[in-house]
Amino acid sequence: MHIILETERLVLRRFTEDDLDHLVELDNDPEVMRHLNGGRPVARELIRDVTLPRLLSYYERPDGFGFWAAEEKSTGEFIGWFHFRPGKDAPPGELELGYRLRKAAWGKGYGTEGSRALIDRGFTEQGVERVTAGTLAVNTGSRRVMEKAGLTHVRTYFDDWPEGIVRSEEGLVEYALTRAEWEANRSGL
Repeated sequence: MHIILETERLVLRRFTEDDLDHLVELDNDPEVMRHLNGGRPVARELIRDVTLPRLLSYYERPDGFGFWAAEEKSTGEFIGWFHFRPGKDAPPGELELGYRLRKAAWGKGYGTEGSRALIDRGFTEQGVERVTAGTLAVNTGSRRVMEKAGLTHVRTYFDDWPEGIVRSEEGLVEYALTRAEWEANRSGL
């Protein structure tokens, strides 16, 4: 197992092909997928042939960014994943934070704990200058994780979004945290 980061309660590690069943379970929970695709199931074949190879391809990059399987440290149980990677058309030094957790892991602070650890690592070890994250405006749980991780609301915007996602017409939100803001928060200023 190739561990990239440990927190008090979590282990973040590289995905392997053995994680297929974990991803299938995660992406076929209607509650987990509610704000992503309207809660529709995702075909095992799509996860096997597209999603998992895309996640694994990040490990060929030398920059240390990518997708990480998240496990409870005490039990070894898979609880979801985090990503920390350059976003589409992002300037150098700007990384996108994301996460998808099993419903059983919601409300336990895992999203915040994993997010903070990746943000801290990015600013201290990886030369990151700005972290962004986004979700549907109505996804209050994810928005709260972003806020607890230190990100602040930057904008609400409207973009093409697949049909069938309840209240998607209310827009998307972007949150961000700069290196300077992170340093000020750490020093108590």
